[in-house]
Amino acid sequence: MTRSTPQGAGHRLEESIAWAVRNADGVVAIGVALVVGLMDVLDQNMDNNIVSGATLLVLAALVFGSLTERRRRVTDIRAATEGTSRAIEDLAMVRTLSGAEVGQAHERARRDTTRWVFKGGTGTYLRAVTLPQCVLEAQRQRRSLSMKIDIVDPADDQVCGAYARFRRTFGQGQGHGDGDLAEWTTERTRKEAYATVVAATWYRQRLDTLEIDVHLSSVAPALRFDLSDNCLIITQDDPRRVGLLVARDRPLYDYYVTELHQSREQSHKLDLREATPLGEEPTVDEVRRLLDRLGLPLPTSFTDPDVADIIDKALHAEDPYRR
Repeated sequence: MTRSTPQGAGHRLEESIAWAVRNADGVVAIGVALVVGLMDVLDQNMDNNIVSGATLLVLAALVFGSLTERRRRVTDIRAATEGTSRAIEDLAMVRTLSGAEVGQAHERARRDTTRWVFKGGTGTYLRAVTLPQCVLEAQRQRRSLSMKIDIVDPADDQVCGAYARFRRTFGQGQGHGDGDLAEWTTERTRKEAYATVVAATWYRQRLDTLEIDVHLSSVAPALRFDLSDNCLIITQDDPRRVGLLVARDRPLYDYYVTELHQSREQSHKLDLREATPLGEEPTVDEVRRLLDRLGLPLPTSFTDPDVADIIDKALHAEDPYRR
């Protein structure tokens, strides 16, 4: 047989007292009703005023209890409403961008940022606008800049083919500043990715305070991610489609910081410290030597004109959002 300990009995007593305090209105009403009822059963002579007063006391206790319960419900409703408001706020943490708003959002994001993280297919807009503008701003303000770039691996035929098929599938007949999407091929994808590697190296060699990493992925992405100190911008391959903007103070921003980090961890990182020098206008031989040194040699089928095309894409890429 289990005996109750003094501590256990004391705990139960405290719980009982707490319950009685929380439900004082009901306790009073029940107590008065029991007293009056017992006196009536025992046939005690009671003045009518006593009975009426007791009845009124019971009714008052019940009314008080009803008002207390209503007040509790109002408090619960208010708390639920505040929770709903916070949830709606969180849903509104993503803002849509269309047309010129995309370029304007990128421009604001580049101001005063000390870091830029990019994940996408081949980085056309990155080469055309983001990289040169971020470097220019860092030079102007004499500050450091950290950039992390995650693109498809140009040495991986499978991923380059998959990315080219994706661009062709969703780009039939949709020509715009990024070129005719129907012309995307495995070879073009490889050239664009090589061009981003060359551009990253070229800018790194011209700004000592630029820390830039290039990661090569074996997965073809469907979206582009650009993350700065103050926001995240998500776009697609077609500038006419709606983009998304997430502010720094929203939970989704932090989620994507982690997501993009994990993606880079699963990609192959190039060691740009091993890069050979590139001139102001790199030559074909310089680019071949550079890619060989980085462990990313060009296919034997790439002719000198192909390499020249890569150089042009690296340093003179066209802004895909310019009409």
